[in-house]
Amino acid sequence: MSDIFRDLLKKIGSGPHTGADLTREEAKLATTLMLTEAVTPAQMGAFMMAHRIKRPTPVELAGMIDAYRELGTQLTPLPGQKVAVFGNPYDGRSRTVSVTPITALLLAASGMSVILHGGDIMPTKYGIPLIALWQGLGLDFSELSLAKIEDILAKTGLTLVYSPKLFPLTQNLIPYRDQIGKRPPIATLELMWSPYAGEAHIVSGFVHPPTEDRFQTAFKLLNIRYYTTIKGLEGSCDLPCSRTAIIGLGNGDQEDNFRRLTLNSRDYGFSAVDTPLASLEQALEQIKGVLQGKSVELKDAAIFNGGFYLWRFGQSETLEQGFEKAALVIEKGQLMDKLREIQTMDFCQMSVD
Repeated sequence: MSDIFRDLLKKIGSGPHTGADLTREEAKLATTLMLTEAVTPAQMGAFMMAHRIKRPTPVELAGMIDAYRELGTQLTPLPGQKVAVFGNPYDGRSRTVSVTPITALLLAASGMSVILHGGDIMPTKYGIPLIALWQGLGLDFSELSLAKIEDILAKTGLTLVYSPKLFPLTQNLIPYRDQIGKRPPIATLELMWSPYAGEAHIVSGFVHPPTEDRFQTAFKLLNIRYYTTIKGLEGSCDLPCSRTAIIGLGNGDQEDNFRRLTLNSRDYGFSAVDTPLASLEQALEQIKGVLQGKSVELKDAAIFNGGFYLWRFGQSETLEQGFEKAALVIEKGQLMDKLREIQTMDFCQMSVD
């Protein structure tokens, strides 16, 4: 297998004159061989760096996701449910406080089903991962079986696929991410991957505009009809308040199946400041403040994001109505109600009061 992989490495690592892109089948094979550690450490590191320098094509990304679909966790489809899968950078947040947990609770409280995924603190950013925020909110998804997280999703509308437990093959790649010192194309794949076997609306954060172009073509190849791309805070799915939010809307089989949307928080009366991150404790305090209806710093960002996603997923007819509904859900304490509902699912007795 290492001989086969060597040929794939030579193909992408030979430079602009003699190198070539991988086919979808070759990209799937290369990803499979890396996940299963059927290659040498030298080959693994060389492939990751060469592929980063070359940049993955949409065809290659589609092949890589084929491997993830075949080897990774796939949650059982929920009949008649609207499901959203949020793709946030696995290496977390280091500069701004995340509102993703608030958004997820708000959507679940409004009748949506939301799937998040990720792991522990990870290179290259070593930022705060989603699992740490949920643990701080009294929900520890890290030891749950696939059957349990499916049950939680079906009954409460929200779950997190913790990759070290449910897709442990991905952990084989983490040391190399640290050693090459740069995000490899696997990090782009993680923003697009859906650990859900049914049709879902994929939300993918990104930093660099070329990444969004690759998303569009790769999603088409993968027959993903509904998706949203967000030039979000630190590449996350959080809409920024300090700058204009750049959003892409993939709209299924409609003739105009992709359109651009830009949003400025100030146009709707919200703060123009993104809350800086000082520590995990500070982030949790501010998130809990929103859940308890007390926070000032994070409330505008929570309503801005929550209202947008309510509108995007068809839970309100207009953006303005989405913002009004988000504010009302927070005001009525429904976020805390949803959190406590999930806490009753027998995997955690912690309290955030």
